[in-house]
Amino acid sequence: MLEIKDLYAKVEEKDILNGINLEIKAGEIHAIMGPNGSGKSTLASVIAGKDEYEMTQGSIQFEGEDLSELNPEERAHRGVFLSFQYPVEIPGVSVTNFVKTAINETRKAKGLDDMPAKEMLKKIREIAELLDIDRKFLSRSLNEGFSGGEKKRNEIFQMAMLAPKLAILDETDSGLDIDALRIVANGVNKLRSENNAVLIITHYQRLLDYIIPDKVHVLMDGKIVKSGDKNLAKKLEEKGYDWIKEEVKTL
Repeated sequence: MLEIKDLYAKVEEKDILNGINLEIKAGEIHAIMGPNGSGKSTLASVIAGKDEYEMTQGSIQFEGEDLSELNPEERAHRGVFLSFQYPVEIPGVSVTNFVKTAINETRKAKGLDDMPAKEMLKKIREIAELLDIDRKFLSRSLNEGFSGGEKKRNEIFQMAMLAPKLAILDETDSGLDIDALRIVANGVNKLRSENNAVLIITHYQRLLDYIIPDKVHVLMDGKIVKSGDKNLAKKLEEKGYDWIKEEVKTL
């Protein structure tokens, strides 16, 4: 589904990614871990096509299509979803209306008519129930006055409504208490299928207790230096990153 080869990228003339190679197949969940400043969020942003990140070398293929020339909206219409580390507030636009607009813009890009109102309402109710979201929450202005946990839960709601082929969750566990973490994880797990994939970017192993990854990758200095299964995340939680740094030095 997603194939990244020899990816280099920079931000404001500063090199951040230094040769990323990564392949995610349909039906898989991958986790990217690493210390602060290692390039985790930059990788997510480059895949999504955010303007301030410049890809200088390599390729990003999504379902066989080169993403490098597509803008963020076009990538979103292809089925790439990015949850933001710091979601923006949009006063006056309700959560429901924002999601309706996003869904219909994607349908428009595919040459489809707007989703019928009855069908949209039914879908909103089903997803809200799945994620244990109160109806009053959906009528609030997007992210305005939301707690950190509410913002992240809102993003999972958007993801569930849009049903992307590739969901990139950038530190979705940040600011969540245990109950909210379980609800978010439950939503991600229920939405998982053989036709989509998830890339989780996180500092902490605790999220991976609830969303079991197929593969865990450690990013350091803009490169993936080690990959493994869920047990790698547990080892990182116990020992930190210093042991990997020493291991890399000896290679």
